[in-house]
Amino acid sequence: MTIRVMLVDDQVLLRTGFRMVLAAQPDMEVVAEAGDGVEAIGALESTAVDVVLMDVRMPKLDGVEATRRICAGPDAPKVLILTTFDLDEYAFSALKAGASGFMLKDVPPGELLAAIRAVHSGDAVVAPSTTRRLLDRFAPMLPGTAKEPHHKALQRLTEREREVMVLVAQGLSNGEIAARLVLSEATVKTHVGRILTKLGLRDRVQVVVLAYETGLVRAGGHG
Repeated sequence: MTIRVMLVDDQVLLRTGFRMVLAAQPDMEVVAEAGDGVEAIGALESTAVDVVLMDVRMPKLDGVEATRRICAGPDAPKVLILTTFDLDEYAFSALKAGASGFMLKDVPPGELLAAIRAVHSGDAVVAPSTTRRLLDRFAPMLPGTAKEPHHKALQRLTEREREVMVLVAQGLSNGEIAARLVLSEATVKTHVGRILTKLGLRDRVQVVVLAYETGLVRAGGHG
């Protein structure tokens, strides 16, 4: 199965470099490119895309607002944010807007390809250590993030599901969670699926963001 990728970046050279890396992969195809968020949204109207590689800082429409609009649509592609800055408040905003992952632009090609595949499969948080650092830095600055409806939603989780959610929020993979809780990996995957369904979330990154917003996991610490 070929992963259809769209490149969104205002720097043509960067897009060219990414396209060359992706074109060499038997399971990936660059089906569209855009120089800003407006172009990206327009391209999606006529092109089927699985994963969007999205720059954050662009003219006309930045990556955060473009991500929000893309993720709000039906059958939306997964969005992987690419940024120059390791701790970038824009990247945090993009995760809240619905992005499925966050990577640095200077990431080694192998890691970028693995991230695209992970985002496409929906199985893994991309660069969980980077996502955690990002959340540790910016979550405490968000005013009134602990929203009452989110607290009520968390009450629908079983004790085991809350346990799994905390470990997901700490950046652990299904395999690591299985080892920690002495469960099979298939059972953990089932729990994660139920958490996503009950809370109305798209993927594991949104689980991480929600865990911080509701105080289930605290910045710099554990739940």
